[in-house]
Amino acid sequence: MLSDVARPFPLPVGSGRPILQATAVTKIYRTGAEYVTALRGIDLVVPAGEFLAIMGPSGSGKTTLLNCLSGLDDIDGGHIVIDGEDLTTMSDARRTRHRAQAMGFIFQAFNLIPVFTATENVELPLLLGGTPAREARAAAQRTLTQVGLGHRFNHRPTELSGGEQQRVTIARALAGQPKVVWADEPTGNLDTETAAQVMGLLGELHREGLTVILVTHDKEIGATAQRRIEVRDGQIVADERLQTPTNGYAPATAPSPSPQAYPPPPANAPPPTVSSATPAPARPIGPIPAVEPSRFAIPPVIDDHPKPPRKSMIHHDHASPPYPPGRAKP
Repeated sequence: MLSDVARPFPLPVGSGRPILQATAVTKIYRTGAEYVTALRGIDLVVPAGEFLAIMGPSGSGKTTLLNCLSGLDDIDGGHIVIDGEDLTTMSDARRTRHRAQAMGFIFQAFNLIPVFTATENVELPLLLGGTPAREARAAAQRTLTQVGLGHRFNHRPTELSGGEQQRVTIARALAGQPKVVWADEPTGNLDTETAAQVMGLLGELHREGLTVILVTHDKEIGATAQRRIEVRDGQIVADERLQTPTNGYAPATAPSPSPQAYPPPPANAPPPTVSSATPAPARPIGPIPAVEPSRFAIPPVIDDHPKPPRKSMIHHDHASPPYPPGRAKP
């Protein structure tokens, strides 16, 4: 669920300016004497604050497209501009810094460090990016609270359910105040109930203005997006703007009511009146609605025996470890 704490990042609600512009993007893989063209002249513009789903069958190039657009992979032709900066003209070091500062990533594999706590996993990218230790710790715990894990600061990944581990990865992606979040099959390793919670969280963040670009093969997951493109054989073959996105993963769709359920009003019925009263203030964001429990869901971890605080695995003072007297440092 989303907490009512202040968001750690500014959200450009309704700006509509392009956050991503890709022109004639080409990617070729070379295996010995063979050449495989994975992307064939992709053109794509994504406005800030949009929720885009990239869909397609296995091997269609959708994950390759995400990796190239985000700068994780080099391209063989074309240009990619994110937030006004051309990735194709950057050095590897500059592109790495830009990726760390402007983007967040959520993968199907959680990629959490097993011996680190939830807080340490979230703060580590910030520390590597040069954020002071005190600020990194505060940002990590604030973002974990935002995604509903305020009671799991000191739990390791093995002490968390699959859904909680994915929430840690979402917190890690958000802690650096990104301009865009890339999600590659974020529900691929989750059961139906947990997938609904994760997609509800991503939908909540999008409604506040965060740009989300999601790769999925699941049509129901794709239906939660604001816009959907389909990739086949390295090309965009369909680009559809969804008029009524579901705004949350719902695997079972309720049947539409029959026309008889809402009979037309009588011919002599008075016209409806419009109240002039001041509308009620907007309701604050609350928790994601409960979903019917699944018998396959991972049971939550109940901590009946509080553990004593343990020393952080990360040396925030960046001091060198002690060495025995008379032994030189390596």
